[in-house]
Amino acid sequence: MKILREILSPLVAVALAFVVGAIIILLIKDNPFETYRILLANSFGSAKDIGYTLFYATPLIFTGLAVAVAFRCGLFNIGAEGQLYVASFATAWVGIKFGGTIVGDVDWSWTSLPSVLLVPLCIITAMIAGGIWGAIPGILRARFGSSEVINTIMLNFIGIALVSYFTQYHFKNPGPILETAPIGKAAWIPQLHEYFSFIPPDVPLNFAFLIAVLMCLIVYVFLWKTKWGFELRAVGQNASAAEYGGISPGKQIITAMTFSGALAGMVAINEVLGYRHNYYDGFSAELGFLGIAVALLGRNHPLGVFIAAIFFAVLMRGEIFVDAFTRYVSKDIGLILQAITILFVACLQKYSKR
Repeated sequence: MKILREILSPLVAVALAFVVGAIIILLIKDNPFETYRILLANSFGSAKDIGYTLFYATPLIFTGLAVAVAFRCGLFNIGAEGQLYVASFATAWVGIKFGGTIVGDVDWSWTSLPSVLLVPLCIITAMIAGGIWGAIPGILRARFGSSEVINTIMLNFIGIALVSYFTQYHFKNPGPILETAPIGKAAWIPQLHEYFSFIPPDVPLNFAFLIAVLMCLIVYVFLWKTKWGFELRAVGQNASAAEYGGISPGKQIITAMTFSGALAGMVAINEVLGYRHNYYDGFSAELGFLGIAVALLGRNHPLGVFIAAIFFAVLMRGEIFVDAFTRYVSKDIGLILQAITILFVACLQKYSKR
């Protein structure tokens, strides 16, 4: 019964959100059926649409998993945004310094590593940088009892400001855009259209999506099939009882926040290694905060996170065409549907606990 409720609750929330969205569209004198047709057709209507939807979903899978892992330990990681920014800059820095980057007459690099070494080094860097930025509020919570919510919010501002400073004054690519020099081509990860002919070459879907799917499996195995995952979830359920049973809540808090930060940092694999091939200041469309919504809708389960990320990616992809091809509905309909969905998820979750 509990499993059925866990599955039905998000589905009911999405259905109710679309009903409320339809009422809003009617109130502004537009056609909800046509609006939703445009929304869905441009998300799943062709191989190109599906490719873009999966591309938008990729970073949301990483941030959704990041928030879900913290939630499972009873923690609220609002710092995924800062963690992914810090990790993206660090990844770009490694890709530049060890990728043989030369722009004009300026040699930005220290050396040039082969792809077989540089790509894993960049991925590890992304995880370590994000993990360190996540571990800081974890340590503060475990050692001093300070709120991880406040600390992660503050670290968002600090992290984003720091990488913006370094980009602006030390690694800025010449030109009006605030971005770093490009990473070396040896740091690029393959585009999926190179291996799957049905994916159009202009779709930026890359190997980061497959890594995101793999991380869903790894997070599931870690949380439900290992001793460490059990201890982490036990602290999330009841820290006092877990401590009485010999589990260290402080250790699990640090572990959860470090792992959470590492997952958020893996957004850099998609954005830096697979898509932009540099660090672009302000690249995140609030991906870290959307990860909270993804985790809530996905009930903090890796499979649920994957499905929820696809749902939010549909809204992100489809809202562009709704804005272009409807008379009165703007792309804000995507944000409205996201907000209403989360409200219903919260309401249904509270009701189901009664």
